[in-house]
Amino acid sequence: MSVTTTPVDVLGQTRAARMRQPRSLDVTKAAAEQHGVCVRPFTMEVQDPDAYEIRYVAVPCGSTVESVCKPCARKAKALRMVQCREGWHMETEPDFTPEPPTADQTVLLELRADLVALYRESEGADADDFREEIHNIDDDLRQLGVRGRFPSPDLPAKQAPKRSTKRRQEAPNLPRRKVEKRTLGREFAGAYRPSMFITLTLDTYGRVRDDGTPVDPNTYDYRRAARDAVHFASLVDRWWQNLRRVIGWEVQYFATVEPQKRAAPHLHAAVRGSISHEVIRQVTAATYHQVWWPNHDERTYLDGHLPAWDANRKAFVDPDTRHPLTEWTDAVEEADVPAHVVTFGRQVHSKGILGGTEESGRHIGYLTKYLTKSIGEVVEQNTNRQRQHADRLADELAVTPCSPTCAVWLLYGVQPKGANSRTTPGHCKGRAHRRTTLGLPGRRVLVSRKWSGKTLADHKADRKRFVTELLATVGIEKPIQDTSRLVWNKVRPGDPNVPPRNHLLMHAIAQRVTWKAEYDRALLAASDPPELSATPQAA
Repeated sequence: MSVTTTPVDVLGQTRAARMRQPRSLDVTKAAAEQHGVCVRPFTMEVQDPDAYEIRYVAVPCGSTVESVCKPCARKAKALRMVQCREGWHMETEPDFTPEPPTADQTVLLELRADLVALYRESEGADADDFREEIHNIDDDLRQLGVRGRFPSPDLPAKQAPKRSTKRRQEAPNLPRRKVEKRTLGREFAGAYRPSMFITLTLDTYGRVRDDGTPVDPNTYDYRRAARDAVHFASLVDRWWQNLRRVIGWEVQYFATVEPQKRAAPHLHAAVRGSISHEVIRQVTAATYHQVWWPNHDERTYLDGHLPAWDANRKAFVDPDTRHPLTEWTDAVEEADVPAHVVTFGRQVHSKGILGGTEESGRHIGYLTKYLTKSIGEVVEQNTNRQRQHADRLADELAVTPCSPTCAVWLLYGVQPKGANSRTTPGHCKGRAHRRTTLGLPGRRVLVSRKWSGKTLADHKADRKRFVTELLATVGIEKPIQDTSRLVWNKVRPGDPNVPPRNHLLMHAIAQRVTWKAEYDRALLAASDPPELSATPQAA
């Protein structure tokens, strides 16, 4: 293959002009992006005991953010689109009936119960031996196909106080039905089974301009905005729970979380089955989430005057009195009212959509539109006003506890769960405190368990199976290789045998070009060739 190139007079260029020329690594990354190859793979050492060889394999990074790795992000987005499409307008009820336990599973579980009883009666080294044997049995049960969480061999610790489930007086009551074990909605006219597209937003924190910045930053409620963002996932879970109880069947959903211009999260959801718009508005107005945490409105300790770790007491103490801080469990017991209540706003959008239509495909694209961007990249910060708004929200999130183990609790005189000598007061590594997430600690994509009956790994296996079968039609066999004998290890720092990234990328590009040629050959063979061969035959 000949390639026409235009030579560059490097000798006649200035140093500044030569510095503007692309580096070899940049050219390699551009070619990798063009062919869909991961541009920032991590290297793994693979040992083959049978062949007595060691090789280095470039493993894709798997990033979902386009600014980090565009090929991996686009693959992840395409996989999510397939997952959304397969489950949204499903016409047959998926079967999730569990199989009866086998005799081997029952025998192992009985043995586990006996070992747990012996473990609780033993002490010292005997207890460690029993615990290790219990873990081995758990692994055996997993291999036999048992799913779910096994009960801990240790006795339960002190339980948090149970709170009243009585609804708040200002929240409207909701009707409640027995939830049927079905996931499909109503069918209309014997042929149509529409589904829903729903958008939910949080409440207002003050008037905002068209660019998302507050009209009056001094009265804008940044504290409530930060806390609502941290607990948004819990509020969404409660909304699905209420919706299922009201309509009486197991609603399935594929939802994505995105920020608005004001940097507050909102939810787009594809829901299987049709639901009344009035019911959706009613459930939204009646849904709330109470956060039963210690009060954290006012900070007890400021920068420069923070709690200190006491090695003897194994706890944080007041820097002046040397008294231990209040434990998390004790602080929760003392709470008489919830520290925060999260609710949705008045803006609720719902729309019925039929499967297989252009509108359905357009909404799938809208659902996954921003999945290749981080939360911080979606929110515009082009003007000083927008940057100041993002800064104030980030400052509030920095002092907002994100979980019972958050180190920010030390600023409010509460010792979080799991605190130790390595805990730094006020510095938590949780995702909720990062500027790239703007308070959202969880996942961007929320998928119910019975949505499509498949995980992302299952959808990826389906795509691989389709390509393998298509290649087999033209005689290109891709046999399944047994990789169970291979031993995978992380590369040791300073390993001189590790090939440079350029070499790994170029090898992956060459491999991808070969795969693409084989796939194109299979597509041409699978197409109908009469029109292409009619002219030569007639001649």
